[in-house]
Amino acid sequence: MPISPSGASPRAATRRMPKRRAQLAMTGAVSALGVSLFAAAPASAVNYVTTANGATWGVHDAAAPSLDTGSIRDITGNAFYGFGGIRVSVPGIQASDPTATHNGELMRGFGLEFDGVDSFDTTEAVTLGGIKVRRAVKLDKAGNYARFFDSFTNTTDRVITVEVAFGGTAGLNTTATSQGVTTSSQAKVAATGSGDKVIDPADAWVELASPPAGAADGSVGPSSRGPSAVVLGTPPPGANLFQTVGNFQRQPFTTQLASAGLEANFFGFKSTVTLVPGQTKSLLRFVVAGRAETGATSGQQITAVGQTAATLSTSPSLAGLTVGEICSLSNWTPASLPGYDAAACAAAKTPEVRAQRPATLATTISPYDVVGKSITEMADDMASGKTTSQQITRAYLDRIAAYDTGQFGFHSFITVAKDAMAQAKAADEKRAKGEGGDLLGIPMAIKDLYDTKDMPTTDGTLALDGWRPKTDAFQVARLRAAGAVILGKTNLSEFANSGSYSESGYGMVWNAFNPSKTSLGSSGGSAVATALSLAGASMGTQTGVSLFAPSTGASLVTLRGTDGISSGAGVMPLTYLQDFEGPIARTTSDVARILNVTTGTDPDDPATVAAKADEKRPADWKTSLDEDALKGKRIGYIEASFTGSPALGQDDGTMAAMKAKFADIQAAGATMVEMSGGLPAGPANIDFAGRSRTEEGWQAYWDRHPEGPFSTASGILSSAKNLPYNRRTLAPAPRLTKDDVGAIISSRDAAKARFKTWLDTNGVDAVVYPGFRSDVYDNDGAQTLSSDRNSGYPTSSHGVPTLVLPVGANPHGDPMSLQFVGRAFDDAKVLGIGYALEQHLKGEGRLTPATAPALAYDATATADPIVIDKPQEPETVPPVTELPEETRPNPTPAPTPVPPVPFSGVAPSPVVTPTIKVTFPTGAKLKGTRVKVVVKNTGTAPVVGTVVLRGTVTTKGKRSTKTFGSAKLSLATGQQRTASVTLNATGRKALAAKSTARVTASYVLTTAPAASSTTKTTLTLKR
Repeated sequence: MPISPSGASPRAATRRMPKRRAQLAMTGAVSALGVSLFAAAPASAVNYVTTANGATWGVHDAAAPSLDTGSIRDITGNAFYGFGGIRVSVPGIQASDPTATHNGELMRGFGLEFDGVDSFDTTEAVTLGGIKVRRAVKLDKAGNYARFFDSFTNTTDRVITVEVAFGGTAGLNTTATSQGVTTSSQAKVAATGSGDKVIDPADAWVELASPPAGAADGSVGPSSRGPSAVVLGTPPPGANLFQTVGNFQRQPFTTQLASAGLEANFFGFKSTVTLVPGQTKSLLRFVVAGRAETGATSGQQITAVGQTAATLSTSPSLAGLTVGEICSLSNWTPASLPGYDAAACAAAKTPEVRAQRPATLATTISPYDVVGKSITEMADDMASGKTTSQQITRAYLDRIAAYDTGQFGFHSFITVAKDAMAQAKAADEKRAKGEGGDLLGIPMAIKDLYDTKDMPTTDGTLALDGWRPKTDAFQVARLRAAGAVILGKTNLSEFANSGSYSESGYGMVWNAFNPSKTSLGSSGGSAVATALSLAGASMGTQTGVSLFAPSTGASLVTLRGTDGISSGAGVMPLTYLQDFEGPIARTTSDVARILNVTTGTDPDDPATVAAKADEKRPADWKTSLDEDALKGKRIGYIEASFTGSPALGQDDGTMAAMKAKFADIQAAGATMVEMSGGLPAGPANIDFAGRSRTEEGWQAYWDRHPEGPFSTASGILSSAKNLPYNRRTLAPAPRLTKDDVGAIISSRDAAKARFKTWLDTNGVDAVVYPGFRSDVYDNDGAQTLSSDRNSGYPTSSHGVPTLVLPVGANPHGDPMSLQFVGRAFDDAKVLGIGYALEQHLKGEGRLTPATAPALAYDATATADPIVIDKPQEPETVPPVTELPEETRPNPTPAPTPVPPVPFSGVAPSPVVTPTIKVTFPTGAKLKGTRVKVVVKNTGTAPVVGTVVLRGTVTTKGKRSTKTFGSAKLSLATGQQRTASVTLNATGRKALAAKSTARVTASYVLTTAPAASSTTKTTLTLKR
């Protein structure tokens, strides 16, 4: 999408994701136990595969939200989550190579395609410093294990030794007591290939388990979460390349695994591979997963998992691998593999996988460098004639194209405004006529739950894809009126419901400072876009932590103001009368300039009317920016808030580093006061008798938009287009009554009053709380390792103002912040306190990420297009809710050893007894919008399920696979019928663009025996 300096722009940008492989893809098997649509799973990606022991594995593939790492989201009842990823380190990457910033990070962007059964394969190899990386993951359902095949090809003209770490999180550091038994979630070694309990290069495999509290190692049952094993290669003295275990979450190539605490769970099994130019070598590893044990089954799963790992270390499963792939293995001794034939290896070739074009350093056609620039600086530069809004906007657009898209993109934007340059030109024309203003010509990004009349508003869900409100949200309208350039809409957690991740149907946002880590949520896109200088500032929202957490993770400033100080009209809700909408920016001065525009009374927002916002806000927020604002102030703190919990990893030095900032507060003129009496209670719980604040918020939103695609919260939350783990089946709840609304407001007002009394009693002006209490953690785990929890800060629950201010880095380089909390409507006061500390720190509190350096200026270059395609929709459903302890199935005994596979690389076909047969009628064709499919139940029991059509479409040389439609099945034994599948909008649109498409029918059954399969028959559809 080249956007010219003159303002021409062909279209709005859409995210580009790896294309899906041709042929079919089918919905996976659904457990006969049923699927829970009520319990919200932790945020993460995915398609799911269920193994014989009843465990469901979630694999991060290219499906929404497209983490695309190939790592394991989680395994039912198991301690492994965010496990199986690879970090790769390539020496000698030049600074001119843009992949250098991802060296040593979690590899992603493989375009991993799920075959609908058990396998995930790369469709677009990742290139890191000239090393082309491909991976394939295959689940062995009968054996309860996964196989990870990673290949590395040297495309350079020099010999390179590549370091590879394989692993992730294998446990926590907490305990729980049930029926008198205290169990631990800590991962400990249960067994190793060499027979001891110490991991070293002599081990071909390692088993980990969570034993009872106090156990010396993991061999003692019951294992409270399923034991697991990692198979590393041929037993020594063979070719096993395993060297040592590093800390996977924190640079495993230089940091060894901790011996105790939370970081003792971050296993990174390190190997090295040396490649001559043009050479390909591969690493093959297995992960075996067991189920949780009970007192009655103590030790059974530990034994079964260990036996499977030992078997795989001597008889690895090679099914489906080609001769060339097997011959490329470096961590297995070729001669030890079944049927080894040196001549076959000499003649074999490793399959090539297409890689993206070689990375080149991007350029910008704007002469103005926006990196790290505040709104204040840019406004001054425009006023002085040093630059223009068009140059600033062009610079941001070029940076979005360079850093936000592609395999290593940060994915902070969902939509980029097609008229961004035209808006900038209009701002420049106003300035030329003598108009001014703090935000005139400043490009700002808007979280994609604020209404925008010129761009879709999605709330991060594909259920609202393309929905465009007719009017702007109140705050957006005010920003436009002030002359701000609305640059685009930022990514977020779907429905803004996660404070730990920002993952949506449009992709996953990655941390601005560390591309392996989470951006936190739900305003992650807004924070990352601002931190990376992809926008001048941004708008976000907070229900619980969603302004504070992503701002801290991005070293930015935000203010969660008092309830009612600004309007939420036209902003999609999460919790009625608790959500807050506000800015994320680089400095307190920037925040003040935005608040001047966005705060105040809105007749369409009753909270601002009740609060009398125009009277409570200052006439000019900038008047609170006093560098002496801390002089004479008394700043309270709670000691417990600054005392970390080792169980949560809060003994990593972050707490001490943050408390050391008290000296800076004192040096700026304040007195620190330890608070007494304890934090007063928050709002009282109210029984709404089945009525719902979530439902009320959404219905109030749809009342404002009668033309919208939904009318209730239950409708939108029940959409099949939502991420699988966010789908609910809900009946509409009754609306809140006037008394309910009054009770909510009164309860929150009472909490504010109690908080004021507490501050008055202690004689303090504000209370300071820590931001993060530990490192920020990786982006691919289902189990939340949230650094932003448990400080006890009262902001969202009480609705009081909180200024979040960056104060440097913790000992491991992650951003830190302090939170200053004041009395209701002391918003300007806490902003001033933050400004004073910011000035005392002389700007060193805010960090600048090195992951998106300034682009070289090239006036002769052509603007790179911004392509932001949506990820593929997941094809499978989440796992069933974990069964209560007493109803879990008995642990699966140790599997029969895997039979050797002939070295020819041709895998024997699995023996499958079909339950139904799906075919197309002879000469079948598309009739209208319907396709007929013949379905016959060839089994011995009635079946219920769904038949799905998937199609491959090639448009302008680009190939993609899409779901065209589906129909429900219900067949008695032996029954055959013709199902009529109506093409959905995707199918109709695809055929409108191309007259023919290859489609494949597949099915999934939801009745016992649960099954899924696909027909080999394909059909050419014609318009």
